[in-house]
Amino acid sequence: MPIPLLFIGIGAGTAALGAGKTIKAAIDQKDAKETNEKAQNLVDQTTKQVNLYRKSSGDALTHLGEQKIDTLESSIKPFIAAFEKIHNVELTDSVGMDELQKFVIDAQSLDELKAMQSTAASLAGGMAGGVTAGAVTAFGAYSAAMALGTASTGTAIATLSGAAATNATLAFFGGGSLAVGGLGMAGGTAILGGLVAGPALAIMGFVVGANASANKDKAYSNMAEARKYQEEMKTAMVACKGIRRRAAMFDRLLLRLGTLFDPLVYDLEHIIATSGTDYNLYTLPQKQTVAAALSLAGAIKAVLDTPILTEDGQITPESEQVSGKVTALIEKNHV
Repeated sequence: MPIPLLFIGIGAGTAALGAGKTIKAAIDQKDAKETNEKAQNLVDQTTKQVNLYRKSSGDALTHLGEQKIDTLESSIKPFIAAFEKIHNVELTDSVGMDELQKFVIDAQSLDELKAMQSTAASLAGGMAGGVTAGAVTAFGAYSAAMALGTASTGTAIATLSGAAATNATLAFFGGGSLAVGGLGMAGGTAILGGLVAGPALAIMGFVVGANASANKDKAYSNMAEARKYQEEMKTAMVACKGIRRRAAMFDRLLLRLGTLFDPLVYDLEHIIATSGTDYNLYTLPQKQTVAAALSLAGAIKAVLDTPILTEDGQITPESEQVSGKVTALIEKNHV
């Protein structure tokens, strides 16, 4: 073969190889771009979905908080006002309370109910001004005793308002939108049992040519992180669903207890008006009414005083136990 033709052949081969690399780089770049877009869409859709679950759970907890406040204001307040007028109250087995005996309320519990009612009155006033949303959510999620306690800031939760209360107690459920890389809390850790948010995908522009292969590898890594994030958020969504259901259950319990309790409070007021305030002079049916009202107040307090969530956002086992006992009481009374 003549020497000039040899060099021509080598030159043509080199050009073809260069063209092949350019084509591969373009394909890799396109693949990287499409993969990154899919990863970002997966994160965006997952974030949107978990936000819906988060909001639904937060709304359920807030509604429960509002129901607790309403129960304390419309049912417990008139009960306390009536019961404290009665003297020489002494409950005995002869009164006959059956299932109600499980919820007998003592003097200390009555004082705690009064403290809860006072807090509820404060929160109700704040609700009218629209400044206590976070505190009401906390009141729904936690026991009344916890809501009367202090947040990590040292401030009574019940005195906090809006975002302040939310950040101290329920940032995941009550505060702002869920951002990729953080679930509503400064540290980027969700309330749900320490669940950490997945990838903070930052899809950057690509360098054409030599970095095409690296971009492709990075895009696949982004997709793996997006899928991991999706799986983690599925866990969060299941947890949110469970919390929403438990909050709704307690909401219904308070409503059903109210249908039993409110007529008893009315009867209590009638007894005082017609028979005076000395328990010793009451008839057996009247004593039974006092005992039933007192014990139902205890059942209501048990619901009010049982937290839905632990401090790390898990559903509490005691909330299931209390709901079972109270449900049995309600069903026995056919409500």
